[in-house]
Amino acid sequence: LIQEESAPVIKLTAKMPFQNLLPLRIGTITLSDETPAFMTLIDYPDGSEARVSEALKKAHRIPLAALNRTTRHAKNRCIWFGKNHLLLGPEPDEALAKIARLTDVSDGYVVLRAEGKDIEVVLARLVPIDLALSHFKLGHTARTLVHNMHAAVIRVSDCAFQIIVFRSMAQTLMHDLMRAMRSVDARASLLKR
Repeated sequence: LIQEESAPVIKLTAKMPFQNLLPLRIGTITLSDETPAFMTLIDYPDGSEARVSEALKKAHRIPLAALNRTTRHAKNRCIWFGKNHLLLGPEPDEALAKIARLTDVSDGYVVLRAEGKDIEVVLARLVPIDLALSHFKLGHTARTLVHNMHAAVIRVSDCAFQIIVFRSMAQTLMHDLMRAMRSVDARASLLKR
């Protein structure tokens, strides 16, 4: 009998999307990872919005979000995400699956929080829409571009945004934001002289 040597066991470990770069502070801006445990895409037949909203309220205390808006209760958030809605935070209640198509996209997206006094100035260099507080208020969301990648941008406070991009674009998002943050910080330093 010949005993074959067993092949070495390869252990795979998941890479974190932001590669230990966060939290990060440059100038007045702080970046942090706010990717929740669960992200679920909610798709429903036309005309069933009221039923889906009621089921969402009953299960998670938040209704469906209106066009370009987000709803929130505690750590749960429902975001208008184009024709569909994106539920952040909780694992979806089974009652929702009876009236809507639910797709787990937890491994597909990341959520970055960008916060600080000059955040609008930084994002103005990357986002082709007006994010000024007077126009883009708390709870507003937009599907747009951040530099050259598709994203959802959500205002979560007077001086903070969540940015949702594909997980595969996390490093690119960091690169683009860091470059804009350094530029804004360098300009502010020059103006102080």
